[in-house]
Amino acid sequence: MAQSDDRRPLASRETSWARGIARRLSASGITPNQISMASMAMAAVAGAAFWLAGSAVSGPRAALLLVAALFCQLRLLCNLFDGMVAIEGGKQEADGPFWNEFPDRIADILILTGVGYGIGAPALGWAAAAFAVLTAYTRELGRNCGLPADFSGPMAKQHRMATITAAALLSLLEPLWRGQNQVLVIALWLIAVGAAVTALRRAVNIVRALRGR
Repeated sequence: MAQSDDRRPLASRETSWARGIARRLSASGITPNQISMASMAMAAVAGAAFWLAGSAVSGPRAALLLVAALFCQLRLLCNLFDGMVAIEGGKQEADGPFWNEFPDRIADILILTGVGYGIGAPALGWAAAAFAVLTAYTRELGRNCGLPADFSGPMAKQHRMATITAAALLSLLEPLWRGQNQVLVIALWLIAVGAAVTALRRAVNIVRALRGR
């Protein structure tokens, strides 16, 4: 969970429902680190559901895709509430910076490779996961250079999860044209290419900022 206010700007953080849930979590015995760890479990379920959905048919496939979409969003909720409990709830922990970043990288890998194996394109899944991790690396590299965290897109974490969630739901309609997995293939390509562009954009921003000092 986040340890400072140098956090991803999220409109949902200011909503009454998010603040209410965060207050309840803060008042409980749940720690921000535990919420961060839970995000990996959510991602594991989503990734497994995507993998299994790739070869499933009819009803089971639809159910698996719905599970995958749901748990992708639950992963994001964990990412939201770990920081809110840590910062707004005043429950920061010494090892918080580690748990703020490490689970996110594992979650990206679990979900995107799960999609890749499910659609029969594991290399594409690993490529998308690698570029997703690279976007985070360039952000943290910028911070280590003394620059503000760069959360720019076009394929930052929230954009990746929105893309793959939308693809899972749209895939429910594939029986209408007797398709299977084409939507997820397109989504994974979008994420891979978009994440590569995002990492490059952030890298260029770092170099420009350092040269402008």
